[in-house]
Amino acid sequence: MEWLEASTENCPVQRTLDVVGEKWTLLILRDAVNGVRRFDDFHRHIGLSEAVLSNRLRKLIAAGILKTVPYQEPGSRSRNEYRLTRKGWDLWPVLMALSQWGEANALGPEGPVLDIRHTDCDAPVRVVVECSAEHSTLSPAEVTARLGPGARIRS
Repeated sequence: MEWLEASTENCPVQRTLDVVGEKWTLLILRDAVNGVRRFDDFHRHIGLSEAVLSNRLRKLIAAGILKTVPYQEPGSRSRNEYRLTRKGWDLWPVLMALSQWGEANALGPEGPVLDIRHTDCDAPVRVVVECSAEHSTLSPAEVTARLGPGARIRS
C-alpha cells in the first residue's frame, strides 16, 4: 500500500488540526504560553469577538488543552482563569516551529515580537527534527516515511 492509497482518517496531522487548526485557536495558545490567563486579557490582546473567544476556549477545555482555575478579585464575582494542561504545553514546540518559520519567511522589517532565548546560555532557541537516537537537525532528505500500523486502505 502507498500513501495515496492510505486513508487519512487516522492521520495525526489531520486530528491535530481538527482541534487546533483555526487561526484564533493558535493565537489563544500563543498567548497562553506567554502567560495570558484571563478572558478579558485574551479578548483585548488578540482582538477577536467575545463569542468566538468563548467558543474557542470551550473547545480547548473540552480537548483537555486548557483547564479553568477559579479566581476572585476583591469585591468582584468569581471568574475563571485559563491555564495550559500538560497536553497544552505539549503544543509549545509546534508554536515555536510556527514562530521560527514566520521569522524566516514572513517577518516584517521591524523584527520579531519575542526573542526566545535559553535561560542558561542566552542562545536563541530553535526547533529541530531529530531521531530518537539524538541525531539532530535532520533534513527531509534524511528521513524515510513508511506507513504505520494504523494505515488502512482508503474507502
